Amino acid sequence: MDSNDITDDKDSGPEVQINFPSSVMSRIEELMGGTEQFDNDEFDAVSYINHVFPTEQSLAGVESAVARCEFRLAGVELDIRRLVRAQPQQREEGQKALLHAQQCIAELALQVADINKKAERSESMVREITSEIKQLDCAKSNLTAAITALNHLHMLVGGVDSLNAMTNARQYKEVVLPMQAIMEVLQHFSCYDEIEPLNALREQVHHTRSQLAQQILDDFKQAFTGSKSAVPARTLREASAAVDGLEPRVRRQLLGWLVALQLQEYAHLFSPEQEVAWVSHIEKRFTWLKKHLLAFEDSLGNMFPPHWKVSEKIAMQFCKTTREELGALLAARRGELDVKLLLPAIQKTAAFEALLHKRFSAADESGTDIDVSLDPAADNKNFDIEGKEVGISDPESALAQSPWRGAIGACFEPYLSLYITSLDHSLRTFMDHLQEPPPAEGGAVGGAGGGGVLSSCADLFLFYKRCLVQCARLSTAEPMLELSGVFAKYLREYSVSVLSASLPRATPSTSLVGNLQTLLKEYDNHPRYTPQELGKITSVITTAEYCLETTLHLQQKLKEKVVPRLKDKIDLTPEQDLFQALIADCIQLLVRDVEAGCAAALGAMARAGWQHVRAVADQSGYVGHIAQLLRHTVPLLRDNLASSRKYFTQFCIRFANSFIPKFIQNIYKCKPISTAGTEQLLLDTHMLKTVLLEMPSVGSEVKRPPPATYTKVVIKLMTRAEMVLKLVMAPLEGAGDGFVAQFQQLLPDGTLQEFRKVLDMKGVKMSKTQVQALELLFKEAAKTANTDGK
Repeated sequence: MDSNDITDDKDSGPEVQINFPSSVMSRIEELMGGTEQFDNDEFDAVSYINHVFPTEQSLAGVESAVARCEFRLAGVELDIRRLVRAQPQQREEGQKALLHAQQCIAELALQVADINKKAERSESMVREITSEIKQLDCAKSNLTAAITALNHLHMLVGGVDSLNAMTNARQYKEVVLPMQAIMEVLQHFSCYDEIEPLNALREQVHHTRSQLAQQILDDFKQAFTGSKSAVPARTLREASAAVDGLEPRVRRQLLGWLVALQLQEYAHLFSPEQEVAWVSHIEKRFTWLKKHLLAFEDSLGNMFPPHWKVSEKIAMQFCKTTREELGALLAARRGELDVKLLLPAIQKTAAFEALLHKRFSAADESGTDIDVSLDPAADNKNFDIEGKEVGISDPESALAQSPWRGAIGACFEPYLSLYITSLDHSLRTFMDHLQEPPPAEGGAVGGAGGGGVLSSCADLFLFYKRCLVQCARLSTAEPMLELSGVFAKYLREYSVSVLSASLPRATPSTSLVGNLQTLLKEYDNHPRYTPQELGKITSVITTAEYCLETTLHLQQKLKEKVVPRLKDKIDLTPEQDLFQALIADCIQLLVRDVEAGCAAALGAMARAGWQHVRAVADQSGYVGHIAQLLRHTVPLLRDNLASSRKYFTQFCIRFANSFIPKFIQNIYKCKPISTAGTEQLLLDTHMLKTVLLEMPSVGSEVKRPPPATYTKVVIKLMTRAEMVLKLVMAPLEGAGDGFVAQFQQLLPDGTLQEFRKVLDMKGVKMSKTQVQALELLFKEAAKTANTDGK
């Protein structure tokens, strides 16, 4: 084979490029002796030779290296010739294998085609075999349906005849089952509307049922009207059972007629022109129903199935009729209504509705009837002082979703404004009683030392509770909303006329804000409060806190009781804010009183000759006076506010926020002042800070750390006072740049006015020009600090 044949054979085959992983390639190259550098397109023979023979001494092995290369080259040529010679043989073997595979595929296709033909022949044979079986199955189904239809038709024809016979013979007990069977058969023939004989039978059945229904109604009417040809009671009982097999309208018609018949006497006895029909005799209506139901159940109760609930329907119709008649009477005689007449009627009606709920709900749960009590005391049931109904346990939860609630009492709702007006008058009288001067002793609960909740507060909310419970029994609609308005009105009046008026030296005022503002402005014109007067102020705080919390609960309870559509209209937030404002003003009174006691000490501090102090001694006398004042006053306030600890903390914080700035202002008044005087004043400031930090627990046997918020306020403000004094001691040299920088560092939020006060305290004699230059430096430094801060 020549070289051209080899080239043709090589080119004629498919070009296959095999890519091995890098790990495989590296291993091949390792085995091949690193030949990848010869295969590289960028191979440089000169560089390779220099690498193999780097020195002259290494040239001694050139001949051996050349021999190895020639030997390897010969081996490669030998491998190439062997592969070229084997290529034609491999090509022939591949072509033979391909031809063999094509032959196998052709044979397989012939076999598949043969199998498909056999499957089609088998399917055709099965279809021919089963076609007759399907015909037999269809015939069987049709025959079964025909036999069933004939049986049903036979039953229908026979049942219609027997139904007619039983109806005519009044065999009501025996007619129930055949009538049910006939209706089921008619349901089976519902798809055969086009067959006239069946339609005729269907019409005949409906006619017979209508005849049966009318016959039963006539029998009941004859029996209850006292006719001589009345049907026996046993037959009527059987007829009641047969009615359940008829249309529901038959039972409704029968019960409607029966209930109307039972209430004929009631309509005659309590007709609107009768005096007994007026609301003052409403209990007689209820007594009539109780007696009539007992008589009805004794004589006729077993005539009707229990699930008909005939007694309950009579009672419900009685309630409806009574509600309509009373509503018309109340509208016609509205001018005669007053709360003394209306309220007892409403209460008796609510008691009667609860009694009906108890009687019929218990009967529904147990499945047995419960006799309605005829105890004469039941006619006089009323609400006690807590608003609970005598003889009925937990009526609120029991009647919450009952259909009996308001079944009669709904007619009174348009007139409940009279009841709300009555409550308003009662609260007016109660409030006038609270405004009377209290006895010399007592007047507060919760501690004889003062600070307890005023007893009048508990009385007020107990009265509110009774009114709320009673009103909730009467109505949970608009009257409840009106009641919330009455509650809000007297909460405001209580805060003004009772709490604010009980403050010491308070004058009668219709404005709570004006009254307290007068006290806050004129406290300096009065001597300090006595311990008894401080006890009154703290009692007002604790009472207002109790009112605040109870008002919140009252609002929640009102929203629970009222109907959902009016829930959002109930809002006692303004009254809560009023009590909160009262507490804040009372705390301010206490702060002003303690400040008034410290005023003399601060005045003595400002008048002391600080420029004559030559040496630092112990704390000054004014610090001891302030400490003694706090030891005398704060324990009393803390004990009185023991149940309202948070307001005592508020008092401490407010006192610190008010007293310390005044102390700083008095520091500015201590001018001129010597260096020793400044040091003495700095020592006093430190001692006073210690006194203030210990103020919350001063005089207490149990030492507890002061509140963190209070400690933070005291340290921040007293640190400012110390910084002022340190600036007074700071030297003022040169142009004053260093002093201004130190002022900005110690008092970064200091104002120009404070800067001038510090200069005055230093007592340095400066010309007007120098002072202006210092002020200009301060303004520039403050401006720079503000710019950097932004």
